[in-house]
Amino acid sequence: MKSAATTTIQGEVSIGVEAIFPFLFQELQQSTKASQQNCRAVAMRIAAEVYRICHESKRIQASGSVENSAMALAKHRLQQCLRYYQLGSNRGRVELHSTLSAIIYRYINPPQRQLSYQGRLTVIEDFLQSFYLEALNAFRRENQLEASYRPQTLLELAEYMAFTERYGKRRIPLPGRQQQLIILRAQTFSQQQPPETCVDIEQAAEGSGNEADGSWEDPAVQQLRTAMATQPEPEAQEETLRSVVITELMNYLEERQQNDCADYFALRLQDLSAQEIETILGLTPRQRDYLQQRFKYHLIRFALLHRWELVHEWLEADLHTNLGLTPQQWQVYTEQLDEKQRCLLELKQQGQPDERIAKTLGLSMAQLQKRWFKILEQAWEIRNSLVSGSGASTNE
Repeated sequence: MKSAATTTIQGEVSIGVEAIFPFLFQELQQSTKASQQNCRAVAMRIAAEVYRICHESKRIQASGSVENSAMALAKHRLQQCLRYYQLGSNRGRVELHSTLSAIIYRYINPPQRQLSYQGRLTVIEDFLQSFYLEALNAFRRENQLEASYRPQTLLELAEYMAFTERYGKRRIPLPGRQQQLIILRAQTFSQQQPPETCVDIEQAAEGSGNEADGSWEDPAVQQLRTAMATQPEPEAQEETLRSVVITELMNYLEERQQNDCADYFALRLQDLSAQEIETILGLTPRQRDYLQQRFKYHLIRFALLHRWELVHEWLEADLHTNLGLTPQQWQVYTEQLDEKQRCLLELKQQGQPDERIAKTLGLSMAQLQKRWFKILEQAWEIRNSLVSGSGASTNE
Protein backbone atom coordinates (compact mmCIF):
# COMPACT_ATOMS: atom_id res chain seq x y z
CA MET A 1 0.00 0.00 0.00
CA LYS A 2 1.31 3.45 -0.90
CA SER A 3 1.68 6.00 1.84
CA ALA A 4 -1.21 8.46 1.85
CA ALA A 5 1.26 11.31 2.06
CA THR A 6 3.06 10.38 -1.14
CA THR A 7 0.23 9.26 -3.37
CA THR A 8 -0.55 11.38 -6.42
CA ILE A 9 -3.38 11.47 -8.93
CA GLN A 10 -2.07 10.58 -12.36
CA GLY A 11 1.01 12.73 -11.91
CA GLU A 12 -0.82 15.74 -10.49
CA VAL A 13 1.62 16.19 -7.61
CA SER A 14 0.28 19.65 -6.78
CA ILE A 15 -3.00 18.18 -5.56
CA GLY A 16 -1.53 15.35 -3.52
CA VAL A 17 -2.81 14.54 -0.08
CA GLU A 18 0.02 16.68 1.23
CA ALA A 19 -1.92 19.70 -0.13
CA ILE A 20 -5.30 18.67 1.27
CA PHE A 21 -4.21 17.13 4.56
CA PRO A 22 -2.93 20.35 6.22
CA PHE A 23 -6.24 22.05 5.45
CA LEU A 24 -8.26 19.20 6.99
CA PHE A 25 -5.95 18.89 9.96
CA GLN A 26 -6.13 22.62 10.74
CA GLU A 27 -9.92 22.74 10.40
CA LEU A 28 -10.41 19.76 12.71
CA GLN A 29 -8.11 21.28 15.33
CA GLN A 30 -9.95 24.60 15.20
CA SER A 31 -13.48 23.16 15.13
CA THR A 32 -13.21 20.30 17.65
CA LYS A 33 -11.75 19.53 21.04
CA ALA A 34 -10.17 16.31 19.81
CA SER A 35 -6.50 15.61 20.46
CA GLN A 36 -3.86 16.47 17.89
CA GLN A 37 -3.24 12.79 17.22
CA ASN A 38 -6.96 12.14 16.75
CA CYS A 39 -7.33 15.07 14.34
CA ARG A 40 -4.30 13.91 12.35
CA ALA A 41 -5.63 10.36 11.96
CA VAL A 42 -9.10 11.47 10.85
CA ALA A 43 -7.68 14.10 8.49
CA MET A 44 -5.40 11.51 6.92
CA ARG A 45 -8.28 9.08 6.34
CA ILE A 46 -10.47 11.76 4.76
CA ALA A 47 -7.60 12.94 2.57
CA ALA A 48 -6.80 9.40 1.45
CA GLU A 49 -10.45 8.78 0.55
CA VAL A 50 -10.62 12.02 -1.44
CA TYR A 51 -7.47 11.04 -3.26
CA ARG A 52 -8.79 7.59 -4.13
CA ILE A 53 -12.10 8.95 -5.43
CA CYS A 54 -10.42 11.58 -7.59
CA HIS A 55 -8.06 8.95 -8.98
CA GLU A 56 -10.84 6.47 -9.82
CA SER A 57 -13.46 8.91 -11.09
CA LYS A 58 -13.38 9.20 -14.88
CA ARG A 59 -15.65 12.24 -14.69
CA ILE A 60 -13.25 14.10 -12.40
CA GLN A 61 -10.22 13.06 -14.43
CA ALA A 62 -11.86 14.34 -17.62
CA SER A 63 -13.02 17.60 -16.04
CA GLY A 64 -9.65 19.30 -16.36
CA SER A 65 -9.95 20.69 -12.82
CA VAL A 66 -8.96 17.76 -10.62
CA GLU A 67 -7.44 20.07 -8.03
CA ASN A 68 -10.67 22.02 -7.52
CA SER A 69 -12.73 18.83 -7.41
CA ALA A 70 -10.41 17.31 -4.81
CA MET A 71 -10.59 20.34 -2.54
CA ALA A 72 -14.38 20.64 -2.93
CA LEU A 73 -14.80 16.98 -2.04
CA ALA A 74 -12.49 17.34 0.95
CA LYS A 75 -14.54 20.29 2.25
CA HIS A 76 -17.74 18.33 1.77
CA ARG A 77 -16.40 15.32 3.69
CA LEU A 78 -15.16 17.63 6.43
CA GLN A 79 -18.53 19.38 6.70
CA GLN A 80 -20.34 16.05 7.04
CA CYS A 81 -18.01 14.96 9.82
CA LEU A 82 -18.26 18.27 11.69
CA ARG A 83 -22.03 18.21 11.43
CA TYR A 84 -22.24 14.95 13.38
CA TYR A 85 -19.53 16.18 15.76
CA GLN A 86 -21.53 19.30 16.57
CA LEU A 87 -24.68 17.25 17.11
CA GLY A 88 -22.87 15.18 19.72
CA SER A 89 -23.04 11.49 20.45
CA ASN A 90 -26.74 11.15 21.31
CA ARG A 91 -28.22 13.66 18.89
CA GLY A 92 -25.90 12.41 16.14
CA ARG A 93 -27.13 8.83 16.53
CA VAL A 94 -30.76 9.99 16.48
CA GLU A 95 -30.14 12.08 13.36
CA LEU A 96 -28.42 9.21 11.52
CA HIS A 97 -31.13 6.75 12.55
CA SER A 98 -33.88 9.14 11.41
CA THR A 99 -32.18 9.84 8.08
CA LEU A 100 -31.73 6.18 7.19
CA SER A 101 -35.19 5.22 8.50
CA ALA A 102 -36.79 7.82 6.25
CA ILE A 103 -35.02 6.39 3.20
CA ILE A 104 -36.08 2.78 3.75
CA TYR A 105 -39.49 3.20 5.39
CA ARG A 106 -41.59 2.39 2.33
CA TYR A 107 -39.32 -0.50 1.34
CA ILE A 108 -39.68 -2.36 4.65
CA ASN A 109 -42.70 -4.46 3.78
CA PRO A 110 -42.37 -8.16 4.62
CA PRO A 111 -44.35 -10.44 2.26
CA GLN A 112 -47.85 -11.53 3.32
CA ARG A 113 -47.82 -9.09 6.24
CA GLN A 114 -49.76 -5.86 6.67
CA LEU A 115 -47.63 -4.00 9.19
CA SER A 116 -48.89 -1.07 11.21
CA TYR A 117 -46.80 2.09 11.45
CA GLN A 118 -45.34 0.95 14.79
CA GLY A 119 -44.79 -2.57 13.48
CA ARG A 120 -42.83 -1.24 10.55
CA LEU A 121 -40.66 0.86 12.85
CA THR A 122 -39.82 -2.28 14.83
CA VAL A 123 -38.67 -4.07 11.66
CA ILE A 124 -36.66 -1.00 10.64
CA GLU A 125 -34.94 -1.03 14.03
CA ASP A 126 -33.93 -4.66 13.56
CA PHE A 127 -32.67 -4.02 10.05
CA LEU A 128 -30.62 -0.94 10.92
CA GLN A 129 -28.79 -2.70 13.75
CA SER A 130 -27.35 -5.16 11.24
CA PHE A 131 -26.73 -2.40 8.71
CA TYR A 132 -24.66 -0.38 11.22
CA LEU A 133 -22.42 -3.41 11.70
CA GLU A 134 -22.06 -3.82 7.93
CA ALA A 135 -21.14 -0.14 7.63
CA LEU A 136 -18.53 -0.48 10.39
CA ASN A 137 -16.92 -3.42 8.60
CA ALA A 138 -16.94 -1.45 5.34
CA PHE A 139 -15.34 1.52 7.13
CA ARG A 140 -12.58 -0.72 8.50
CA ARG A 141 -12.04 -2.32 5.11
CA GLU A 142 -11.92 0.87 3.05
CA ASN A 143 -9.61 2.62 5.50
CA GLN A 144 -7.46 -0.50 5.99
CA LEU A 145 -8.04 -0.51 9.74
CA GLU A 146 -7.76 -3.48 12.06
CA ALA A 147 -10.75 -5.78 12.38
CA SER A 148 -11.05 -4.80 16.04
CA TYR A 149 -11.21 -1.05 15.36
CA ARG A 150 -14.10 0.81 16.96
CA PRO A 151 -14.72 4.57 17.20
CA GLN A 152 -13.55 5.71 20.64
CA THR A 153 -13.70 9.51 20.61
CA LEU A 154 -16.52 11.81 19.58
CA LEU A 155 -14.58 12.82 16.46
CA GLU A 156 -14.08 9.19 15.42
CA LEU A 157 -17.77 8.50 16.07
CA ALA A 158 -18.72 11.50 13.94
CA GLU A 159 -16.43 10.26 11.17
CA TYR A 160 -18.06 6.82 11.30
CA MET A 161 -21.62 8.22 11.32
CA ALA A 162 -20.87 10.45 8.34
CA PHE A 163 -19.40 7.45 6.52
CA THR A 164 -22.45 5.31 7.39
CA GLU A 165 -24.82 7.89 5.91
CA ARG A 166 -22.77 8.06 2.70
CA TYR A 167 -22.42 4.28 2.60
CA GLY A 168 -26.18 3.81 2.78
CA LYS A 169 -26.77 6.39 0.03
CA ARG A 170 -24.27 4.88 -2.41
CA ARG A 171 -25.74 4.29 -5.85
CA ILE A 172 -25.56 0.70 -7.04
CA PRO A 173 -25.87 0.23 -10.84
CA LEU A 174 -28.70 -2.09 -11.85
CA PRO A 175 -30.05 -2.93 -15.32
CA GLY A 176 -31.54 0.30 -16.62
CA ARG A 177 -31.32 2.18 -13.31
CA GLN A 178 -29.40 2.88 -10.13
CA GLN A 179 -30.53 2.21 -6.57
CA GLN A 180 -29.25 3.24 -3.16
CA LEU A 181 -27.39 0.49 -1.37
CA ILE A 182 -29.44 0.71 1.83
CA ILE A 183 -32.68 0.30 -0.12
CA LEU A 184 -31.39 -2.90 -1.73
CA ARG A 185 -30.37 -4.19 1.69
CA ALA A 186 -33.77 -3.29 3.16
CA GLN A 187 -35.66 -5.03 0.36
CA THR A 188 -33.60 -8.20 0.83
CA PHE A 189 -34.11 -8.03 4.60
CA SER A 190 -37.88 -7.69 4.17
CA GLN A 191 -38.10 -10.67 1.82
CA GLN A 192 -36.23 -12.82 4.34
CA GLN A 193 -38.67 -12.12 7.17
CA PRO A 194 -40.78 -15.15 8.19
CA PRO A 195 -44.51 -15.08 7.41
CA GLU A 196 -46.80 -13.77 10.13
CA THR A 197 -47.92 -16.34 12.71
CA CYS A 198 -51.54 -16.34 13.90
CA VAL A 199 -51.91 -16.62 17.67
CA ASP A 200 -55.09 -16.75 19.74
CA ILE A 201 -54.44 -13.84 22.10
CA GLU A 202 -57.06 -14.97 24.63
CA GLN A 203 -55.53 -18.44 24.71
CA ALA A 204 -52.08 -16.94 25.21
CA ALA A 205 -53.26 -14.62 27.98
CA GLU A 206 -55.38 -17.09 29.92
CA GLY A 207 -53.29 -20.23 29.44
CA SER A 208 -56.25 -22.17 28.06
CA GLY A 209 -54.26 -24.00 25.42
CA ASN A 210 -54.69 -27.72 24.99
CA GLU A 211 -51.46 -29.32 26.16
CA ALA A 212 -52.41 -32.52 24.34
CA ASP A 213 -52.27 -30.90 20.90
CA GLY A 214 -49.12 -28.99 21.76
CA SER A 215 -50.64 -25.56 21.16
CA TRP A 216 -49.46 -24.29 24.55
CA GLU A 217 -45.86 -25.15 23.66
CA ASP A 218 -45.99 -23.16 20.41
CA PRO A 219 -43.01 -20.73 20.50
CA ALA A 220 -45.20 -17.91 19.19
CA VAL A 221 -47.64 -18.36 22.08
CA GLN A 222 -44.80 -18.44 24.58
CA GLN A 223 -43.27 -15.33 23.07
CA LEU A 224 -46.57 -13.47 23.23
CA ARG A 225 -47.15 -14.46 26.86
CA THR A 226 -43.64 -13.30 27.75
CA ALA A 227 -44.18 -9.96 26.03
CA MET A 228 -47.51 -9.43 27.80
CA ALA A 229 -46.14 -10.43 31.19
CA THR A 230 -43.06 -8.23 30.95
CA GLN A 231 -43.43 -4.65 32.10
CA PRO A 232 -42.47 -2.33 29.25
CA GLU A 233 -39.34 -0.33 29.77
CA PRO A 234 -39.86 3.41 30.25
CA GLU A 235 -39.55 5.37 27.04
CA ALA A 236 -36.33 7.24 26.55
CA GLN A 237 -36.77 10.88 27.54
CA GLU A 238 -36.07 12.07 24.01
CA GLU A 239 -38.73 9.77 22.53
CA THR A 240 -41.21 10.87 25.20
CA LEU A 241 -40.55 14.53 24.43
CA ARG A 242 -40.88 13.81 20.73
CA SER A 243 -44.31 12.26 21.30
CA VAL A 244 -45.39 15.26 23.38
CA VAL A 245 -44.16 17.67 20.70
CA ILE A 246 -46.10 15.79 18.00
CA THR A 247 -49.29 15.74 20.11
CA GLU A 248 -49.00 19.41 21.03
CA LEU A 249 -48.37 20.41 17.41
CA MET A 250 -51.40 18.43 16.26
CA ASN A 251 -53.55 20.13 18.93
CA TYR A 252 -52.14 23.52 17.95
CA LEU A 253 -53.11 22.99 14.30
CA GLU A 254 -56.58 21.70 15.11
CA GLU A 255 -57.30 24.55 17.55
CA ARG A 256 -56.56 26.96 14.71
CA GLN A 257 -58.76 24.98 12.32
CA GLN A 258 -55.76 23.99 10.22
CA ASN A 259 -56.98 20.42 9.77
CA ASP A 260 -55.46 20.14 6.30
CA CYS A 261 -52.06 21.06 7.80
CA ALA A 262 -52.60 18.42 10.48
CA ASP A 263 -53.37 15.83 7.79
CA TYR A 264 -50.26 16.86 5.88
CA PHE A 265 -48.16 16.57 9.06
CA ALA A 266 -49.55 13.09 9.79
CA LEU A 267 -48.57 11.93 6.32
CA ARG A 268 -45.12 13.47 6.62
CA LEU A 269 -44.59 11.51 9.84
CA GLN A 270 -45.08 8.38 7.75
CA ASP A 271 -42.34 9.57 5.38
CA LEU A 272 -44.61 9.52 2.35
CA SER A 273 -43.32 11.11 -0.83
CA ALA A 274 -44.80 14.35 -2.19
CA GLN A 275 -46.56 12.39 -4.95
CA GLU A 276 -48.10 9.97 -2.43
CA ILE A 277 -49.31 12.87 -0.28
CA GLU A 278 -50.86 14.55 -3.32
CA THR A 279 -52.70 11.34 -4.22
CA ILE A 280 -54.03 10.76 -0.69
CA LEU A 281 -55.15 14.36 -0.17
CA GLY A 282 -56.36 14.83 -3.75
CA LEU A 283 -54.09 17.82 -4.41
CA THR A 284 -52.24 19.12 -7.41
CA PRO A 285 -48.48 19.67 -7.01
CA ARG A 286 -49.10 23.41 -6.74
CA GLN A 287 -51.77 22.96 -4.06
CA ARG A 288 -49.54 20.59 -2.13
CA ASP A 289 -46.67 23.10 -2.29
CA TYR A 290 -48.95 25.85 -0.97
CA LEU A 291 -50.12 23.56 1.86
CA GLN A 292 -46.50 22.73 2.67
CA GLN A 293 -45.61 26.43 2.95
CA ARG A 294 -48.63 27.08 5.18
CA PHE A 295 -47.68 24.17 7.41
CA LYS A 296 -44.13 25.50 7.63
CA TYR A 297 -45.46 28.89 8.74
CA HIS A 298 -47.48 27.32 11.57
CA LEU A 299 -44.60 25.01 12.48
CA ILE A 300 -42.26 27.96 12.97
CA ARG A 301 -44.86 29.83 15.03
CA PHE A 302 -45.33 26.74 17.19
CA ALA A 303 -41.59 26.12 17.64
CA LEU A 304 -40.51 29.72 18.29
CA LEU A 305 -43.53 31.20 20.03
CA HIS A 306 -46.42 28.95 21.12
CA ARG A 307 -44.45 26.07 22.73
CA TRP A 308 -40.88 27.24 22.33
CA GLU A 309 -39.80 25.88 25.74
CA LEU A 310 -41.01 22.36 24.95
CA VAL A 311 -39.48 22.31 21.47
CA HIS A 312 -36.13 23.67 22.64
CA GLU A 313 -36.01 21.18 25.51
CA TRP A 314 -36.55 18.37 22.98
CA LEU A 315 -33.81 19.80 20.75
CA GLU A 316 -31.49 20.11 23.78
CA ALA A 317 -31.27 23.82 22.99
CA ASP A 318 -32.98 25.42 25.97
CA LEU A 319 -31.91 28.52 27.89
CA HIS A 320 -29.71 26.50 30.25
CA THR A 321 -27.57 25.43 27.29
CA ASN A 322 -27.38 28.87 25.65
CA LEU A 323 -30.05 27.88 23.10
CA GLY A 324 -27.84 25.03 21.86
CA LEU A 325 -25.05 27.34 20.65
CA THR A 326 -21.35 26.69 21.13
CA PRO A 327 -19.38 29.27 23.15
CA GLN A 328 -18.08 30.84 19.96
CA GLN A 329 -21.55 30.93 18.38
CA TRP A 330 -23.04 32.33 21.59
CA GLN A 331 -20.54 35.19 21.61
CA VAL A 332 -21.30 36.07 17.98
CA TYR A 333 -25.01 35.72 18.63
CA THR A 334 -25.17 37.99 21.70
CA GLU A 335 -23.05 40.63 19.96
CA GLN A 336 -25.70 40.81 17.22
CA LEU A 337 -28.47 41.59 19.72
CA ASP A 338 -29.37 45.15 20.65
CA GLU A 339 -29.38 46.30 24.27
CA LYS A 340 -33.07 45.62 24.88
CA GLN A 341 -32.83 42.15 23.29
CA ARG A 342 -29.84 41.25 25.48
CA CYS A 343 -31.72 42.43 28.56
CA LEU A 344 -34.75 40.36 27.55
CA LEU A 345 -32.57 37.29 27.05
CA GLU A 346 -30.89 37.73 30.45
CA LEU A 347 -34.25 38.08 32.22
CA LYS A 348 -35.53 34.95 30.46
CA GLN A 349 -32.44 33.04 31.58
CA GLN A 350 -33.08 34.21 35.14
CA GLY A 351 -36.53 32.62 34.96
CA GLN A 352 -38.46 35.91 35.27
CA PRO A 353 -42.17 35.66 34.29
CA ASP A 354 -43.20 37.40 31.09
CA GLU A 355 -45.45 39.89 32.90
CA ARG A 356 -42.54 41.14 35.02
CA ILE A 357 -40.17 41.22 32.02
CA ALA A 358 -42.67 43.26 29.99
CA LYS A 359 -43.05 45.73 32.87
CA THR A 360 -39.27 45.99 33.35
CA LEU A 361 -38.64 46.68 29.66
CA GLY A 362 -41.69 48.87 29.18
CA LEU A 363 -43.22 46.58 26.58
CA SER A 364 -46.69 45.25 25.95
CA MET A 365 -47.10 41.47 25.98
CA ALA A 366 -47.51 41.51 22.20
CA GLN A 367 -44.28 43.48 21.78
CA LEU A 368 -42.49 41.14 24.18
CA GLN A 369 -43.58 38.06 22.25
CA LYS A 370 -42.55 39.63 18.95
CA ARG A 371 -39.07 40.47 20.26
CA TRP A 372 -38.63 37.03 21.82
CA PHE A 373 -39.68 35.36 18.57
CA LYS A 374 -36.97 37.32 16.76
CA ILE A 375 -34.35 36.39 19.36
CA LEU A 376 -35.13 32.67 19.06
CA GLU A 377 -35.24 32.92 15.26
CA GLN A 378 -31.73 34.38 15.15
CA ALA A 379 -30.41 31.62 17.40
CA TRP A 380 -32.20 29.00 15.27
CA GLU A 381 -30.52 30.30 12.11
CA ILE A 382 -27.06 30.26 13.70
CA ARG A 383 -27.57 26.82 15.22
CA ASN A 384 -28.62 25.29 11.93
CA SER A 385 -26.00 26.93 9.74
CA LEU A 386 -23.20 24.40 9.24
CA VAL A 387 -20.27 26.43 8.03
CA SER A 388 -17.01 24.51 8.10
CA GLY A 389 -14.83 25.70 10.93
CA SER A 390 -17.51 27.99 12.36
CA GLY A 391 -16.99 26.82 15.89
CA ALA A 392 -16.06 24.01 18.16
CA SER A 393 -18.46 21.62 19.76
CA THR A 394 -18.81 21.62 23.49
CA ASN A 395 -19.09 17.83 23.52
CA GLU A 396 -16.08 15.54 23.40
